[in-house]
Order: sequence, then structure tokens, then C-alpha cells
Amino acid sequence: MPTTEPPAPAALLRRALTVLTEMAPAAVELGEVFRAAGHELSLVGGPVRDAFLGRASNDLDFATSASPDETQALLARWGDAHWDIGKEFGTIGARRFARGGGAGGGSGTDDVVVEVTTYRSDEYDPASRKPVVAFGDTLDGDLSRRDFTVNAMAVRLPDLTFVDPFDGLTDLSRGVLRTPIAPERSFDDDPLRMMRAARFAAQLGFTVEAATRQAVVDMAARIEIVSAERVQAEISKLLLAPRPRPGLEVLVDTGLADHVLPELPALRLEIDEHHRHKDVYQHSLTVLEQAIAQETGPDGPVPAPDLVLRLASLLHDVGKPATRRFEPGGGVSFHHHEVVGAKLVAKRLRALKYEKQVVKDVARLVELHLRFHGYGDGAWTDSAVRRYVTDAGPLLERLHRLTRADSTTRNRRKAQRLSDAYTDLENRIAALREQEEIDAIRPDLDGTQIMTILGIPPGRDVGAAYQHLLALRMERGPLGEDAATAELRAWWAARQA
Repeated sequence: MPTTEPPAPAALLRRALTVLTEMAPAAVELGEVFRAAGHELSLVGGPVRDAFLGRASNDLDFATSASPDETQALLARWGDAHWDIGKEFGTIGARRFARGGGAGGGSGTDDVVVEVTTYRSDEYDPASRKPVVAFGDTLDGDLSRRDFTVNAMAVRLPDLTFVDPFDGLTDLSRGVLRTPIAPERSFDDDPLRMMRAARFAAQLGFTVEAATRQAVVDMAARIEIVSAERVQAEISKLLLAPRPRPGLEVLVDTGLADHVLPELPALRLEIDEHHRHKDVYQHSLTVLEQAIAQETGPDGPVPAPDLVLRLASLLHDVGKPATRRFEPGGGVSFHHHEVVGAKLVAKRLRALKYEKQVVKDVARLVELHLRFHGYGDGAWTDSAVRRYVTDAGPLLERLHRLTRADSTTRNRRKAQRLSDAYTDLENRIAALREQEEIDAIRPDLDGTQIMTILGIPPGRDVGAAYQHLLALRMERGPLGEDAATAELRAWWAARQA
């Protein structure tokens, strides 16, 4: 939520005028092209909203009275490149290269990219998971089918006339999300708009207006008609926002999460009547925030925003509900919740159609997130440190951050003790890195050498020998070729006895 008094509509208009003036040359020129052909053209959606928020964009969205075929012909003449991938939905895209750039030169950062969509409305057939596209004939009609009033403002071109039929500017100044038409009708037409309410709560820090919020509560189950891919895209955008927590709270509090990410609301455990134990749901949101705070700049080891780290931080404890046990004396245990959680996370992320590598990485981080615990109770051997690094592999930097973020205790002494212990572990890892190739540990002998020394062909024996030497390497560090050969011969002799 905004932490300061939001600007008044008049102040927003002045701010937008400055931004739109910077954007205007290309937009106005395109508007003149469409008007000369007898068609209306207006800047719509996010670019208009962002102009009022003081943000310029090189990616511009337009709505037009022209048909997709007419739009394609006009953009082909206006731009240096165009595409029709979204033509069945009425959308044609085009790019105009920055002056001095072009298809073979220039960075492209100042290119102007536009998407022009024929006036339309999206509605869902009750039996289908895909929206049905119906083209309209007026700008106000098109704006009425937008998700929220703050996205239902437009600027007519080439005259730069502001159009706001649903008072979106007032809602923008108040930081409120409200649907242009009755929310029940809006969400029935496109249930994904309910997910967008949560996403914009995260991205913009806006609150959801009461009637709109109640409609989400009443219609949450309707989200199940939307494809997993579209739901996943909204979850990812929400998590990659600067402050995901408000959006996640909208998902959970309205019941949407019960249908798209049920493992999250399941964390709201009442451990005992005295509430002596940590609220796992609130803990998970805090871990997410603390992990985000540890992301790095673009040249750091975990550049922000990092989807894998954020997913793992949010979901690291989802195995707790299934493993909760009440112990004698009022205690509660969650034995092996990291193993159970890794399986649950993998299953959920696959259902949401995340990429295989994302699923694998997030599940692995969840599985490893407790590995550090116990380090401070007694010094790990170098072997244990090597295994920690090897098991984490390329996820080590993310694991560092997840492990540190997982400390949410209010006991400052305990928190400092955990932090100091992990710093010690990181120092141990750094010291071993200076001595040996700890990030890519291999036996001192490879498969070919093993076969030559033992005089055996490829097969299981070679694999067993390799694993034996790898275990020795983990336990004792680099042995050197001579010592490794001696160990290999001794192991082989014992195996043949």
C-alpha cells in the first residue's frame, strides 16, 4: 500500500502530460497514419496508467477501430518490422528502429515497439478454458472490457485527448483497484482478472475496492476455467514485483490461492491453543521478503528479481502440514518436511506448467533448506562442507540466501548466533575453494584411468570404483594420483577377496 498521501488527479494529469510529451512523437505520428486512413487510434492500458505514475515506456499499446487486416497494412508501412502472431485476437505488433540503429546495428534500447488491437471484448465460453474474442466498434466499449479502471483510461491520437469514462484517474490517485463494469460480470467474462487484482496489489501497492474484493471471494472457483499457463504467468509477475506480499495476501484472503496454489493457505496452521509456535504462513511471507532483500545487482551472483529464489523462499515449508506431529509436553515436530515439501513443490509447479529447470531448481532448494541446521552445534568436517557445496551445485548462492532468510526469530541473540554460524560456514567454503576445486569435485582418477589400472572393461565395476574414489575425495580432499591409485588397488583387492 502507498506509504504517503497519493497525488491528486490534477497533479497526476500534469505528470502524465510531461511523460506523454516525451512519448508523443511516435504515437502522434502513428495516430496521423490511422486517421488519414479513416480509423481511430488511442493509446490505452498500462502505458497510460504508467504515464500518470511518471513512468515512460517504449512499448506502447493502442486500440483502434481498424480491422486486424487494415492494421497490419498500416503498420507494415509505418514500422521497420511487424508481426501478426496475435492476429486471431485482433493484435498486430510493429517495431520502429531508433535513429542510427536498424536491424543490423544499434542497441535497440530506444526502438519504439507498438501493439495495436482492434476494439474488442474477451468472454469465456463456460465449457472452454480459452477466451472468445469478439470485436467491438467504440473506444468506450473497448475500455469497459478492461480489467480495472486504472487500466481503462486512454489518450486519443493524434490530438492527445484524455478519455476516462470510468473515473480511473480518481482511482489511480486513491490507489484503488475497481472494475469498470460490475465486478461479477467482469470476472465472469475473464476470470484471470481476479489474479490480476492480486498482481497489481503487488506491483502497484494498490488496495482492492470492497465490492471488487467480495466478487473475487464469491467467484474464486471460476479461476479453474483458466489455463495453467495463464495462471502461472500471473503468479510469476506477482512474485517478481518489488513487494509480492500484498498480492499474496490477496490471493490467500480471497480464496483464490485455494484453487491455484493451495499449498500456501495450507500453511496457516494453528499449532496449539496458546499459539506458542510460529505461524508458518506468516513466516513464509517474511522469509520471502528477507530473501528478496538479499538479491544482488545485475552483476552479482543472484540478480534481482530471481524467480527461483522467490518461489523456493515462499514454498520452503509446504511440507509442514503433512508432517506435523504433536509431541509429549506440548511440542510439535515436522520431521522430514523438507523432503515431503520438495515433492509437493515439484508437483504443484509442474501442474502450473513451469519450465522443467525451474521445477527442478526450486524443489532442490526446498529439499536442501534445512541442511545447514546443526552446523553451529558442532564444527562440520571438511568432508561435510564439501558435500554441502557439491549437493547445492549451481544453486549454492541461492541456498546461502534462502538459509539466511529462513531465520525469522525475534530472539536477537539466537538470530545473531545463526548468522555468525552461517558466516563461518561461508568462510570455510571460501577457504576450501582456495585449496581445491570445491565447486566441481571429482575423483583423482577418471574412468579411463580406472579401467587401465584395474585392467577391466566399461561396466558397473568402473562406476563402483569411481564412486569409491569420489567418497574418498569428499572425505579427505585431493589425494594425488599415486595415493588414489594405491587406494583403488586396495579397494579392488578387497572386493575380489
